[in-house]
Amino acid sequence: MSHKFTAIVQQDGPFWIGWIVEVPGVNGQGRTRVELLDSLRSALREALEMNRSDALAAAHEPYEQEVIEV
Repeated sequence: MSHKFTAIVQQDGPFWIGWIVEVPGVNGQGRTRVELLDSLRSALREALEMNRSDALAAAHEPYEQEVIEV
């Protein structure tokens, strides 16, 4: 399943910096725009996996998983 997220990116001196709008705390930087986007993808994957792990650890059996689209 593919998900789309919005990145805010800008050049700041010799570096590129950016944030993922939909997930607080996911940000990155790079020497180039491509490096920044790779950094953001990596940070986003890690954050989503950590959030998933935390949610599953907090759940008590029995539980159900539902897909929610907005």
